Amino acid sequence: MVKSKSYTRYVCQQCGRVAAGFMGKCPQCGSFNSMVEEVVSDSPASSKGRGLGGRSVPRTLAQVSSDSEERIGVPIGEFARVLGGGLVPGSIVLVGGDPGIGKSTLMLQMALAMADKFKVLYVSGEESERQIKMRANRILADRSLSPDGLYLVTETGLDAIFEHVRTVAPDLLIVDSIQTVYLPELDSAAGSVSQVRECANRLRELAKASGPAVFVIGHVTKEGTIAGPRVLEHIVDTVLYLEGDRYQAYRLLRSVKNRFGATAEVGVFEMAERGMVEVSNPSEAFLAERMINAPGSAIAVTMEGTRPLLVEVQGLTSPAQFGNARRTPNGVDYNRLLMLAAVLTRRVGLKLAEADIFVNVVGGLKVDEPAADLAIAAAVTSSMRDVSLKADTVLIGEVGLAGELRMPGQMPVRLREAAKLGFKTAIVPKRLRKGEPWTADLVIVEARSVSQALEAALVQKDLPRGRKVA
Repeated sequence: MVKSKSYTRYVCQQCGRVAAGFMGKCPQCGSFNSMVEEVVSDSPASSKGRGLGGRSVPRTLAQVSSDSEERIGVPIGEFARVLGGGLVPGSIVLVGGDPGIGKSTLMLQMALAMADKFKVLYVSGEESERQIKMRANRILADRSLSPDGLYLVTETGLDAIFEHVRTVAPDLLIVDSIQTVYLPELDSAAGSVSQVRECANRLRELAKASGPAVFVIGHVTKEGTIAGPRVLEHIVDTVLYLEGDRYQAYRLLRSVKNRFGATAEVGVFEMAERGMVEVSNPSEAFLAERMINAPGSAIAVTMEGTRPLLVEVQGLTSPAQFGNARRTPNGVDYNRLLMLAAVLTRRVGLKLAEADIFVNVVGGLKVDEPAADLAIAAAVTSSMRDVSLKADTVLIGEVGLAGELRMPGQMPVRLREAAKLGFKTAIVPKRLRKGEPWTADLVIVEARSVSQALEAALVQKDLPRGRKVA
């Protein structure tokens, strides 16, 4: 009989780096005091309990059945959009987000909606069945309509969870959260990199071998990434982030990895008393509280996947204190704001070196694409000159270092969305190549430089619809 040997190693809880001895600072990610001691046994791991399927057999492509290629319909339309149209059987999805952002509420709401037609097993390691029942009663409009297909269990041991899966045979398994699940054969504590990696691997094998779709909720670190970030994201099929300010009502469900769909889609929800409410027209919701004719307010049209969104960009300038000007963006890239401030100073003549600049995207959104450059520049200029922009005008365009405007992609889609919401004028870069004709519902003002665009945006002009101004 061969005796198993054990040894001690230190694993970084942020990035997973393994070291033979303790180090106060991880040399890979730079985190302090993140190396945790783990005892590892070199005995061969038993294959018992790994998934629920039998031994695999090689098959040709023609022998592989494609009967289950149809996606499972998700009753929540915004959720289905982010997943790529529905839920793929046998897939494993990771849902991350800040504490209190609404991850558990959204997953329970989806479980309640799908339990009418499918078997759903909701495993919680953080709440009891009674606590989950209280949340379910708050979400359901009629408590008597509790679906019979939803099973609740409080469990943290992965082997016990697999036993429940064998008993219930669910179509959908939800684990809340992966940091509370553990394997008893590992000596490390629940939530450590070793436990998270091994438990996620076992759940992946379960999904691929037995067919249930698995949703895993993951905690995030103080840096905003899922705990054990590379460990988890490489294992799962889809990674979803629930974003937004926990003190505001709107939440964004964004896909950063999806093996079965696009990663650019975003779902918009509003946190209400009875859970997450879908926002079918997010542009109208984001502009509902806009103050008309206020200096420093501009409307940009951004693209989130295939969906155009109209967002309000606010700019504010004030005299710098002690000669040290600050640049404070919220929802806009800091380096992008520095570049736009430099362009406005050199190409437009604004004295921004002596002013603090604050830029905010209303609604807690994060705008990353360059198509919002012109709106940001117009908001800052409007505040600096204390002159309001036209209330019914949208500004779309990328700003170059020479002060020129460049055409972003999917311009016709952006213009149609602006016209649908009642805007009358759009200031866009001058089109140098022929393409799809502009919509006739807007006055299209084409400009070659940011100076021309700002002059057209700040000066009131009455133009007939459909007329182009170069």
